[in-house]
Amino acid sequence: MAKTKTIFVCSSCGYESPKWLGKCPACNSWNTFYEEKMQVTTNSGANVKLKETAKPLSLNQVEGKEAVRTKTGVDELDRVLGGGIVKGSLVLLGGEPGIGKSTLILQICDKLANDGKVLYVSGEESAEQVKLRADRLNIKNDNIMFLGETDIDAIEAEIVSMNPKLVVIDSIQTMFSNEITSAPGTVSQVREITARIMKCCKQNKITTIIIGHVTKDGNIAGPRVLEHMVDTVLYLEGERYFSYRILRGVKNRFGSTNEVGMFEMQNEGMIEVTNPSKVLISEDQGQVPGAAIVCSLEGTRPLLVELQALTTQSFYGIPKRTGSGIDFNKIALIVAVLEKRAHLSLGNQDIYLNVVSGMKITEPAIDLGIALVIASSFKNVYIPKDLAIIGEVGLTGEIRTVNMIDKRLKEAERLGIKKCIIPENNKKLLKNTYKLDIMGVRNINDALHAIGL
Repeated sequence: MAKTKTIFVCSSCGYESPKWLGKCPACNSWNTFYEEKMQVTTNSGANVKLKETAKPLSLNQVEGKEAVRTKTGVDELDRVLGGGIVKGSLVLLGGEPGIGKSTLILQICDKLANDGKVLYVSGEESAEQVKLRADRLNIKNDNIMFLGETDIDAIEAEIVSMNPKLVVIDSIQTMFSNEITSAPGTVSQVREITARIMKCCKQNKITTIIIGHVTKDGNIAGPRVLEHMVDTVLYLEGERYFSYRILRGVKNRFGSTNEVGMFEMQNEGMIEVTNPSKVLISEDQGQVPGAAIVCSLEGTRPLLVELQALTTQSFYGIPKRTGSGIDFNKIALIVAVLEKRAHLSLGNQDIYLNVVSGMKITEPAIDLGIALVIASSFKNVYIPKDLAIIGEVGLTGEIRTVNMIDKRLKEAERLGIKKCIIPENNKKLLKNTYKLDIMGVRNINDALHAIGL
């Protein structure tokens, strides 16, 4: 017999409570509880049947096997996945609206459909809309099958009967199950749909890609348990008004999460950027104050990025500090270090910083580059274009060591950089020889003197 009862579920972590709470005791989020109705089935003890349970097995008796991977045909995606997509895995792809998720997935479907059928399930777009996108991408593959359905029962039956090589669910928030009385997109529905898709595809060893909506905070909508259930979580990031996109792995049970892939959004689709450093450096080769090249590390991939700074006299009581692609707190901290340790009078200056090409950088190794580019603009002295700056700045003005210095220097050498400023301790530990003129600095004043500031 089924009974209906009301519960309150946290949309952030999935915590359940019999009454509404202002603050979730599990994840400490405020105003995240939503009312949901659920059916509870009660059985008498006489009708209960004992299920067969799994027996314990010695771990030494288990034969370890490498995961079977399939190349997607998109090298940047394969890099993030750890060498290819694993057969029978469940991949969750998130990103802001219009960032290019459906475009990238349709290109992957075209590559994998050469070896078998691909089922594209959409609850948001019609077959005509997907066809228009496929025509724009010049995709004409007979093995791509479209299913416009939101009922998980019908989707599950079609997956079992077709047994495709790849299943795409676009998106998980539009699917629903008749067994759950709440509306599609709620915590209970998303959790139930994901569990059923995972069970179906794991049993039949079908690779599945789920597209998820993203909230205004940048997280995938739905309970946090959704990310725990899947094997791999990918985020497609980028500024809407720039063409470059970064694919970042947040979770990967079959590989590392230290890799990133880079794409450029064009009319022909998502084009791979195999040499990101070249597109992240300004084409202008003139010597102007307030511009410098730094080496940032995205995962294990070194990227040479150009920073630009502008300092102007402030005409208001409080000087303005703003940055595009750089955290405001980092700018304020480095400006304070320059004032205290390098004795630069920046208290009456408006300071603007920009990362060329719209990237967002948070790595500490760009601290020294930010400091020098601000000083360059303030003193109206240019930094040579063939100079790369690497180093983390401490509050006492010291230049701290950074990791993977050899990879950074090799990337700088490959792109024709002639000189590098790095922390002195990193220079002492260098084992390889480079064609670069490497200058080691101990503090912020040494770095300023090294470039004539």
